[in-house]
Amino acid sequence: MTETRQRLMIDPEVIGGTAQAPRLIGSVCARCATVTFPRQRSCPRCTSEDVHPRELATRGELWSWTIQCFPPKAPPYLPGGVEEFEPYGVGYIELPGEVRVEARLTESDPERLRIGMPMELTLVPVPGAPDKLTFAFEPVPEAER
Repeated sequence: MTETRQRLMIDPEVIGGTAQAPRLIGSVCARCATVTFPRQRSCPRCTSEDVHPRELATRGELWSWTIQCFPPKAPPYLPGGVEEFEPYGVGYIELPGEVRVEARLTESDPERLRIGMPMELTLVPVPGAPDKLTFAFEPVPEAER
């Protein structure tokens, strides 16, 4: 018998869409058109409070990246302890004409990452909470570029 569990988005104010077609939810200022992520109540550029939710692009380019090679210090993010830690990529994805988003990357091999490579939004299980999903970006396969 297979077990079927529904996974929930970690924060529906940040991640919209569906598990198969997720969308990040940012905001856009009606006065100056500044786009932000995560969503803001006021514009960081002009201070207007006339901001509205905006679904962001799902594809962009890797703007900068690093590999997290050691576990975060506190609180303990790994229920099984430090021995369960696996290095992971972290980067900024530039969504064209919108904003740069800081995100976890699905790729952790530095030989397979390069600035400017196409990236696509995906969902991954939250470390320590496998019933919840959070966002990450993964390289777009060569065949789809």
